[in-house]
Amino acid sequence: MSIPLVLISLSAFGADEVRRDGQRRYAELALEAGADGFEVRGELLSNPAAELPALASLAQTRGAARVYSSPEGLWHMDGTLALEALERALQHTALLGAPRLKMSIGGYAGPEGLTLLTRRLAETRVELLIENDQTESAGTLPALRRFFADAQAAGLRLPMTFDMGNWHWQGEDPLQAAQAFSTGVGYVHCKGVQRLPAKWVAVPLMESAAPWRAVLRTLPAAVPRAIEYPLQGDDLVAVTRAEVALLRRLETQR
Repeated sequence: MSIPLVLISLSAFGADEVRRDGQRRYAELALEAGADGFEVRGELLSNPAAELPALASLAQTRGAARVYSSPEGLWHMDGTLALEALERALQHTALLGAPRLKMSIGGYAGPEGLTLLTRRLAETRVELLIENDQTESAGTLPALRRFFADAQAAGLRLPMTFDMGNWHWQGEDPLQAAQAFSTGVGYVHCKGVQRLPAKWVAVPLMESAAPWRAVLRTLPAAVPRAIEYPLQGDDLVAVTRAEVALLRRLETQR
């Protein structure tokens, strides 16, 4: 059995810490801990023109996989295609030298813009991954079913980034979602969750209140996984190495 690549979403090390120290430092830490690559977070960049080429150089030197994550949605909330957000994301992905770009559908409300999106993506080698976020318009089963059906009807096949934890923010069942979308998943965000009195929070898988084992078993075995839950501790390399090893061990137990 081939073990899928394990990446670290660099936000896992804490937004404040990553903004302060820069994503390259944490990308190096992730690779030192045995990860196969890293996901760069657009919302944590302070100087993309300088930071992204430096991260690209690190990845090339170390043979690391990388994904660029844009914090912007593909559609404005009025239902129009957010071309400026797409172009910004594609530019950043190119600076990173990443083959894959992750975005949410934002305010998608219908097929307007799909033809234009198809044309633009045909001009690039970047693979666009659609993530379920924590919003009603882009993070529920009905919204994403509608989008993927419309995209397929338009001849546009986009793999999904399946975030295991985000479904809870909209009261959705992650196992039902895994069953619905499994065949189209190309990337998995591994995230445990717990419910606090006022909100859901992300936690390591072993602390999760959700059926994460069943969800992982339902999703494709060969696609990359990314850790997107908090990685904290006095020895961050050791903590990260243990979590990477956990994901790899889980795949051998399918």
